[in-house]
Amino acid sequence: MKKINIAIADDEQLFRSGIKFLLEREACFNVIFEAENGKELIEFITNTDVFPDVILMDLKMPEINGIEATKVIHKTHPGIKIIALTSYGGKSFITNMIDVGASSYLLKNTSPKVVVHTIHEVYDKGFYYDEKVLAIIQENIISSSGKRIKNDLDKKLLSNREIDVLELICEQFTTSEIAEKLFISPRTVEGHRNNLLLKTQSKNVAGLVIYGIQKKLIEVTPDFNI
Repeated sequence: MKKINIAIADDEQLFRSGIKFLLEREACFNVIFEAENGKELIEFITNTDVFPDVILMDLKMPEINGIEATKVIHKTHPGIKIIALTSYGGKSFITNMIDVGASSYLLKNTSPKVVVHTIHEVYDKGFYYDEKVLAIIQENIISSSGKRIKNDLDKKLLSNREIDVLELICEQFTTSEIAEKLFISPRTVEGHRNNLLLKTQSKNVAGLVIYGIQKKLIEVTPDFNI
């Protein structure tokens, strides 16, 4: 069984211990590092030979906060998925974390089952949003002053195959599942994914979803479950 390596960054030791205990009850989770602030986490990522697949990141921490730490780590190690796990549920916090590259956003009062599920979703598919986060994303997209409004781009920017891949990404299919549905190799899917990131100037797969919604390439319906 492939282990998912996890790091936890939070300035509350009791919370770190509790979340670690919860995660290590799952056979496929392996907590490899705990940090009490963003500085410790960045130093670990810079010097380690064993990288986390997923980081659970608090926002308000001393030295370097979660938003700044996410920005740095996403730039230097974009393959590491970062889930915000915080007490702060305000729109500005959510928007800022997504803007700097977070793949998901959870509040600390969420259930253990949701935390476990979110880690799996982010590891397998690159992102996971609940209804509240999705609503804030949509609101920010349609706002004339929203930070996520990019320069207008024509649909011709993307090939038909790239749009096919984007639609399946938004439906939360994995790389291998997309390859099977489109009768192409997983390596070809990754190539299309990389092209999509480059063409849309997206930071991560979550950014691709937002791009698809913004450009109306993806239709958000009541059963659209991100």
